[in-house]
Amino acid sequence: MAIDEAFISRLVETFYKRALAHPELGPLFDAKLSGRWSEHMEKMKSFWSAVAFRNGAYEGKPVQAHLGVANMTPQLFSNWLELFAATLSDIAPNKDVETWFMTTAERIARSLALSLFYNPALDDPKYNNQ
Repeated sequence: MAIDEAFISRLVETFYKRALAHPELGPLFDAKLSGRWSEHMEKMKSFWSAVAFRNGAYEGKPVQAHLGVANMTPQLFSNWLELFAATLSDIAPNKDVETWFMTTAERIARSLALSLFYNPALDDPKYNNQ
């Protein structure tokens, strides 16, 4: 894909700089990560490195890390994806890299959102007919 650890680092640093400046994402991230930004940045670099290179660099638990985040809503995942897409559009070395990372981010966001917000009762036909 023509990427390396330097690209992963740039992607993470650029995205989170923008996330902190975002009117909705910034306060959420800052409240959760205040005083732990450098640790989080290294963790996210390990995460994306593990995803991109399948190198086992990440050993965290993403769902547990997002549980109990104050003021988190499903809509914020859309905001996150929009910002991630804009970041990739600006820094990805080519369209293949942009597409692969965006497709992967969408899958991850969907998985996290389902883990955090899915209510199986909503699939019950007796609720869908009302």
